[in-house]
Order: sequence, then structure tokens, then C-alpha cells
Amino acid sequence: MSITNYLHTAEERFTRYVQIDTESDPNSETQPSSEKQKDLGRLLVEELISMGISDAELDQSGYVYATIPATSQKQVPVLCFCSHVDTAPDVTGKDVKPVLHKNYQGGNITFADDTALVLSPADQPYLAQRIGDDIITGSGKTLLGADDKAGVAIIMDFAHYILQHPEIPHGKIRILFTPDEEIGRGVNAINMQKLGADFGYTLDGGPRGVLEGESFSADGATVIFEGISAHPGYAKDKMVSAIKVASYFMDSLPKDNWCPEQTNERQGFVHPVHMDGGVEKATIQFIVRDFETAQLALHEERLATLAKAAVAKFPGAAYQIEVKEQYRNMREMLDQNPFVMANAEEAYKRAGLNPVVESIRGGTDGSRLSFMGLPCPNIFTGEMAIHSRKEFVSVQDMEKAVETLVHLVQVWEERAK
Repeated sequence: MSITNYLHTAEERFTRYVQIDTESDPNSETQPSSEKQKDLGRLLVEELISMGISDAELDQSGYVYATIPATSQKQVPVLCFCSHVDTAPDVTGKDVKPVLHKNYQGGNITFADDTALVLSPADQPYLAQRIGDDIITGSGKTLLGADDKAGVAIIMDFAHYILQHPEIPHGKIRILFTPDEEIGRGVNAINMQKLGADFGYTLDGGPRGVLEGESFSADGATVIFEGISAHPGYAKDKMVSAIKVASYFMDSLPKDNWCPEQTNERQGFVHPVHMDGGVEKATIQFIVRDFETAQLALHEERLATLAKAAVAKFPGAAYQIEVKEQYRNMREMLDQNPFVMANAEEAYKRAGLNPVVESIRGGTDGSRLSFMGLPCPNIFTGEMAIHSRKEFVSVQDMEKAVETLVHLVQVWEERAK
């Protein structure tokens, strides 16, 4: 079936949602990390209830849960569609002013509040593929928030459509909106029993037609150097500066490999993201990434070898490494449930798309959900140049994602026993 005659609501919803500041806070210990994320959550609950979803709710941890009842008599697995409401703290998400560039005809896009900023197909080749589309950007002073409010708007538009068409057969559908995905805490407080879904799909991907069934496996590693403090006037043969040990260590990291700026495709990396300290103690935080989970330990052993070599240059210094698991490659779970990807690929084809299966050089809520019992690949939304002031999204990409979800629930229903 086609939904081309449907008057989509994704654009209108999206432009409202991005104006609500939902930036997450990595320095906060609360859940969610910022209370303002609930501002959007409350609005989404109101809109879901107005559609006729009586059980829509926002819990104290910032999660929105809602149910679209089944219209099929078959025993169809319960699907979950998930997106996150928070925006990345990399660039401010306050006072976002979305700008619609209708019927984009190529060339550069300039920004109303920063004319020196230019969105160019030369820098963003995908933009050249969207000739004729309606492109939404920010005004140049903030990010846009397409990551992941495009996904939120798509799910809301899908819910609006499917509830207006009860003749479409589908199983029970659970809607989940999460906080704090951008700071790695998106699923920390999800009540999986309450969610009650069998399989899921995150709406947090990029170009139209891309389906992501693999992510990095990820650890966080903290390298701590300990020195010896002494009065600088009487420090000869006594002081050992942890700052200098850490600096030596940092300088020993490879410059032409093993780092995000020098790796791509299936190459893993180790990346320092924060450093602080003094004479007595210096701490460096790393993210460790690889598609092969077993490689993480090898990356961490290499860090330890370099740290050991650094302290050897500074007698009296010491080091330790602390490693915390962050998420794992969703492919490990999806390979055990290949029909989850297969059904999505069929839905893409019915929507007129050639599915392009890719790997994420990163992670989504789906990476962790897959290991929490909810195998969960990632569907495109059109969000591009994310975490930057050049962020943009195509309205038509969002609408095509809505159509894909409509086909997807039907594929699952048809293939159910």
C-alpha cells in the first residue's frame, strides 16, 4: 500500500519539538540528567493521549511509554519503536530556531544567524542527493536537534497514521522515548518488564534507505597517574609530577592510527575525551571502540603497556587503569534473530527503497537494548551533520521513514503464525 495521499504531520511536529531545549548533562548524576527533557516528554504524552492512546505516560526517570493496540487476531510479536528526546551537549540546544528551505535546488545553504556558516554539498555530499526536498536547518547558533527529534516526529506521525487506519492489520506496538542517550545513559532505568516488547527498532539513523544492524562494541577506560607532591622550592629528587607523566603518556599515543581522526570503516580506535589533574594525580578518560568485542581487551592492554612505559620514565610514579563496559555490538544479538533485519529489509523494499545495510561507527539505545532482551536494529530518519551547527534533515526523508514503519508492522503481521 502507499500512503502518498496522507497529509503527514512529521514536519510540523519536528519544528515544534526542536524548539524545546532537551540537552542532556554529562556532569549530572540525576535521572534524567536534566529535568527539561521531561518538558518534551509531557508534550508527547499529551499528544499521544489526544490520538486515543489511553496508557501513554511519562515516568519519573524521563521515559515515555505508550501502546498502539493490535488490530490482528494473529499472535504477532510485540514491536517497540524507540527514539531519544535528548540532544547532545556538544553544541547548545537552547533557543533552536528551525528554518525550512523548501524545494532545495542545490548549492550552498547559509544560516540566518551566522552568515559565515555554510552548509555545502561539498562538505555534506548527501545534501546533493536531496534536490527537490524540503530541508530543515537551524539558524546557525545552535544544533538543530534532528538527532533524534526526527526519530521522535517520525514515530509520532506513524502513530497518528496507523491509529487513523484500523483496517491495517498489525500486532501490538509499544512506543518508547528515552532520555540521556547522548551521554550513554539512555536505557539505564528502562523497565523492560513494563515495556513488554519482543523486538524493537530505533529510529536514529541517517540517509534514506540505510538500515543499521551492527554497532561498535564500546568500553570506557580511565588511566590514572599518581605522582609525588613536594614544595617546588625544595622538590629536587623528591617531586614526581603526574601531569608530566600523563603528558609523556599522551605524546606516546599513535598519531597516524588507532585514533578516530585516522580510522574509518571497520577500524577500531582509542580516543582520549577528557584530561585533568595536578602534581599528585592526573586522570585521562578514554573511549575504546571496535566492531569485534574481543579487540577491546587488546586495545586496553595496549593502553596499559604505554602507561607502564610512561611511569618507567619517572621513577616513583604509578598508574592504574579502570575499565567500564558501555555497550556491545548489536549484531551479536541480531545474528541470533535474523528475521528482525529481514523483515525491515522487506519493509524498505515495499516503500520503494533499496535497503543499504551498514554498520554504525558508534552506538544507539538499540546497542544496549539488544543485550537486554530486545534485538533492535536502527532505521533511517534523515538526520545529518549531527552534533553540529550544520545539522539538517529532509522532510521527505522523515515521511519516507513513516511509510517504512507502516509497511514494517504489516510485514511482521503477515509473517506471524
